[in-house]
Amino acid sequence: MKIGYFLSSEEYGPEQLIEQARLAEEAGFDALWISDHFHPWNDAQGQSPFVWSTIGAISQVCELPVTTAVTCPTVRIHPAIIAQAAATSAVLLNGRFTLGIGTGEALNEHVLGSVWPTVDVRLEMLEEAVEIMRRLWTEDGFVSHHGKHYTVDTARIYTRPTAPLPIYMSGFGPEATDVAARIADGYITTSPDAKLLKRFRDNGGGDKPAQAGFKVSYAPTEEEGIEQAHRIWGNSGLPGELAQVLPSPRHFEQASQLVTKESTAQSVTAGSKADAHVDAFKPYIDAGFDEIYVANMGPHSVDMLNLYRTEVLPELRRIAR
Repeated sequence: MKIGYFLSSEEYGPEQLIEQARLAEEAGFDALWISDHFHPWNDAQGQSPFVWSTIGAISQVCELPVTTAVTCPTVRIHPAIIAQAAATSAVLLNGRFTLGIGTGEALNEHVLGSVWPTVDVRLEMLEEAVEIMRRLWTEDGFVSHHGKHYTVDTARIYTRPTAPLPIYMSGFGPEATDVAARIADGYITTSPDAKLLKRFRDNGGGDKPAQAGFKVSYAPTEEEGIEQAHRIWGNSGLPGELAQVLPSPRHFEQASQLVTKESTAQSVTAGSKADAHVDAFKPYIDAGFDEIYVANMGPHSVDMLNLYRTEVLPELRRIAR
């Protein structure tokens, strides 16, 4: 089992993300996730650096593997351009890069004025995008593609790693999980849902790697941790498909008014007690995930990383053994 650190591009600027990546490696984490957003979920988070620039900088200060969690290669950015960006990232990271993909959210993908497709169309677009990217990574000549959703005209990526890039796909429901099992090299989710993980494995995923991630709110006191989680990440408590269809941070702020501080307290690990942070991993361990990534909410990331270095990670290693 690998334990990774989740870099939150919605909450931290590029300099902070680069420093957190360096400190995560020093703390003993095995790998990194990094989110790929055009907008934050709300203005309280307040950041949204371009992920590909950040990954390039991280490659110069840190040797941990990096996975995007997740990139949408279908609407805002053409899959041929994502293929080039991912290939360059893999070269900079000496092959330690995984392209995590998903069907995206209107929050990020509507910004060029494109119509936000229904989920079945988004899955269809994603499958075609994967075909294009893999061809660009593996074929020696120029690639042309004339499909239902995309056209590529005599394109060739010259700077690419020696081995094809792995693609992991997020699946938060049965339909997306089935597509991930069929077309992806690994699985990504943010819920300790053992049934969906079993569905992924049974429907073609087999022994492909499965990653999951979640957030904690480190603070000197539990009360402060709950407050900052509710203020900055209240959107995490929104149910159903709202996260996929709301188009702007303003709409997420409006919807998040329905999320109570009490519900945040029940769903988020907050404070500075090491045993509480260890316990937060156990549902994911019990569900059978191969890699588990943790993000911090709020301004105390350095203190959180220190706690994990001295107490949390050693205990998780003991549990894993």
